Amino acid sequence: MRFIIRVVVNAFAIWVVTLIPLLTVKVTAYAEGSVPLVITLLAIAAVFALVNTIIGTVIKIIALPLYILTLGLVSLLINGLLLYITAWITGFWGWGLSIGDFWWGVVAALVITVINWIFGIILRPQRKKARR
Repeated sequence: MRFIIRVVVNAFAIWVVTLIPLLTVKVTAYAEGSVPLVITLLAIAAVFALVNTIIGTVIKIIALPLYILTLGLVSLLINGLLLYITAWITGFWGWGLSIGDFWWGVVAALVITVINWIFGIILRPQRKKARR
């Protein structure tokens, strides 16, 4: 269930990023229409979640000294790299995500991270208060 929520939030975040023309991030749907666009966004978000989970974990473990050295700022570059890898993977299908420039991809990844953080706060399960 958490994976599905994560994919939906990522799809929304990627859609928001595509609305910002300066970032040069585009989604090419597999067919015309709004339903294929939503399905394409969900597919891209699923790939992004898998890339983040599998490749991202390995990169973050290897880059642990850089995290410490840069006080976590290297995570911006790593998230941009993971988004770029997602665009590279979905590019093989002839539809999917495309990023114009790596550095705008880093900014797009930052926007996606902020949106995920906001939704994480909203969708976090509330703890039940202990009765006295």
